[in-house]
Amino acid sequence: MTALLIALAAAGGAAARFLVDSLVSGRLGRWPWGTLCVNLSGSLALGLLVGLTLEGVVSPTDRLVVGTGFLGAYTTFSTWMYDCVRLTEQGAWGRAWFNALGSLMLGVLAAALGLWTAGQW
Repeated sequence: MTALLIALAAAGGAAARFLVDSLVSGRLGRWPWGTLCVNLSGSLALGLLVGLTLEGVVSPTDRLVVGTGFLGAYTTFSTWMYDCVRLTEQGAWGRAWFNALGSLMLGVLAAALGLWTAGQW
């Protein structure tokens, strides 16, 4: 049953990723803003989810379904890496490095902020 719930949550996460990425990229253009927005919001949400689980607010099973299913499908490591490769192929080495390192640092900060926020409740 848990596997089915994870699969259903993943379907929702993939659809949400498509919608958010499309909305953001359509408005902001060439830079991979959509991927960045998805990954940062997913990192924040996962930090919050883990924190709420540690606080006993969210059950471990719910954390598994939402974290692995929805957020696992919502966030996108492969697209982030593809965006970095695409930028280097375009000769935009500085932007590629900024995308790689900036996304990594901001993602860790977003997850930490989510975890900290959960601890404040």
